[in-house]
Amino acid sequence: MITKSFKAATVQFEPTQFQKEDNIKKLYNLVEESAKNGAKLIVTPEMGTTGYCFYNREEIAPFVEPIPGNTTAIFEKLAKEYQCYIVIGMPEVDPENDLYYNSAALIGPEGLVGKHRKTHPYIAETKWAVNGELGHQVFETTIGRIAILICMDMHFIETSRVQALHGADVICHISNWLDERTPAPYWINRAFENNCYVIESNRWGWERTVKFSGGSCVIDPEGQIQAVIDNGDAVAYAEIDLDKARNKNVNGRNLIKDRRPEKYREIMTNSYTWNPLDLFGLYGHQPFPTGKKSIVAVAQIMPGANKSTNLAKIEELASEAKQNGAEIIVFPELSISGMFHDESSAEPVPGKSTDQLVKLSLKHRMYIIAGLVEIDNGSLYNTAVLTGPEGFIGKYRKIHLDETDLTWANAGDEWKIFDLKVGRVGLLIGYDTLIPEAGRVLALRGCDILLCPSLLSSPVPAAHPGTSVPQNYPIPTGGDPLHWHLHRVRAGENNVYLVFANAFDSKKGFYGKSGIFGPETFKYPRNESVVIEEEGLAYIEVDTSNADPTYPTNVVKRKDLVLMRQPHFYKDLISLELTNEGLIEGKVLFPQKN
Repeated sequence: MITKSFKAATVQFEPTQFQKEDNIKKLYNLVEESAKNGAKLIVTPEMGTTGYCFYNREEIAPFVEPIPGNTTAIFEKLAKEYQCYIVIGMPEVDPENDLYYNSAALIGPEGLVGKHRKTHPYIAETKWAVNGELGHQVFETTIGRIAILICMDMHFIETSRVQALHGADVICHISNWLDERTPAPYWINRAFENNCYVIESNRWGWERTVKFSGGSCVIDPEGQIQAVIDNGDAVAYAEIDLDKARNKNVNGRNLIKDRRPEKYREIMTNSYTWNPLDLFGLYGHQPFPTGKKSIVAVAQIMPGANKSTNLAKIEELASEAKQNGAEIIVFPELSISGMFHDESSAEPVPGKSTDQLVKLSLKHRMYIIAGLVEIDNGSLYNTAVLTGPEGFIGKYRKIHLDETDLTWANAGDEWKIFDLKVGRVGLLIGYDTLIPEAGRVLALRGCDILLCPSLLSSPVPAAHPGTSVPQNYPIPTGGDPLHWHLHRVRAGENNVYLVFANAFDSKKGFYGKSGIFGPETFKYPRNESVVIEEEGLAYIEVDTSNADPTYPTNVVKRKDLVLMRQPHFYKDLISLELTNEGLIEGKVLFPQKN
């Protein structure tokens, strides 16, 4: 019988390299302490038995072992005695072929439940380990559905998404995370966008010039930190509520059910395996625009019910942005028409309001993106309009509809990208950006910039109080009111500039925090600019140019992180059966236990 809730523990630990026996003893004590305190799921760090920074296969060879093996047998005794489940990170050898893996074992009262082999290696373990081939499994246990990811695996939206579609209640993420304050925004994003718990066990301390960030924590399905350790060896506890993990209808959204898997088939392609300058433009079709350095502006306003007033505000802010050198400006969702009340505010596109935007674009020689209620043959759409010095350029109809949209709007059916002087741009609207597959599809189409008019009231960005973990300059360690901003993660995970124009009205719940976010998650100081709690504009310079005509030198063209995807593991993301008949109807599919 599966329990409704249980206590979980995250163990933060600094292993000593080459001291395997001593590390196992210390981990054993920390795990036993957790079990004695009632924890039924105990998670320990990546490579916690051996340390992490090995030079090569020869150096780590004395410390690898099979799973199951001696180490798992040690922790099996604890799991059986205390009737709990334990995740142990360790280097594994497969006796059949002598291949090494960065692995994690899930051990329960019944013995070895299963294992995960890291599918997306970081630079370090590629010196000795091969990519895991077991995929992204979910294990059914007496305390719920448990999944495991290892460090770099979580950089990719697809890994945790596959696990969520297979019903994961908890993702145990074990890591040797570095180079930022933790709990890391990526960890929080994965919990929020999949509406499941993330138990994060990260190591801390120094090893061979590398500084690890600590910050082990438990994150709930809303992205809230339930328990956290900053620095040092320690254990933190939190309650896991399975009803909360399984109720995907939260605050008027369901980020699983509202997916459009028939629109994600491009996720199965790998467009950045080849030189993208060659791939995009093959046969003379849709080559990358040249790109350039440009000033981009984002406008934070609250659209009202009067279209003329809204257009006047758009003209005022567009003029101000032009005076500050902007070549492109993005306004919030429905910024022309205001929020939907009735069909009287709807109009065709192109139409009267579009014509006014065209005149403004021609006057200022700039690109303008704004939103309205579109009517077409009696059907209504939540639409973003793009105009520029060339005139009317195009429109995008919102593909993912939230609870409010569903009361009046039809869903759009086509992704839109446009090649402009400022680069290749893609359009998303509001709720689209909460669905991680949306940004990924546009990145795979080669977008440099994602333009995102929005009317979002959640998730509200979360602050960080600061950390005692020292970091090398210029990695920040102090407090940050915007430590977790979902759209910053969206930019980094897709190696794009993301321009997020949100409404601000505290009485109506629209949190603002509009901003432009750069394409590299771990580049400091961050290339970004955010409007906080007021109406107004933010600007940054974006660079979509490329220094070499034959190979990409710019991260938005090269897309380093996107390149490392492994689409052969992602097929479930386009499965209509899983979305409509699997998770949503309760017929969750599980792999065989190892």
